[in-house]
Amino acid sequence: MKKLGFLTLAAIAALLFALAFPAAAAGPNAVAPAPLPAAAAAPAAPAVAAMPERHPHIDEALESMRAAKHHLETAEHDFGGHRVKAIEHLNAAIHEAEICMSMK
Repeated sequence: MKKLGFLTLAAIAALLFALAFPAAAAGPNAVAPAPLPAAAAAPAAPAVAAMPERHPHIDEALESMRAAKHHLETAEHDFGGHRVKAIEHLNAAIHEAEICMSMK
């Protein structure tokens, strides 16, 4: 049963990294699309307050990582220091996912 928990944690971390790295790779060096010619430009839309984009997959990953962290924190065994190391990795992954959520 404990192996299943570790495998779940590893799968969640892999999913998070798979979602985070392509976005980070595009970063500020990404090539901007060519501007549209003036004739093809869309008419100006009325000013609307910008709503932050929702990221349901990142939300779900954050929830799962926080749950996994709670399970590790309440575990009774130390597992030779691996439990503490896993919690540290989860903290880093949660931090990165929160950064993803703050981006537009």
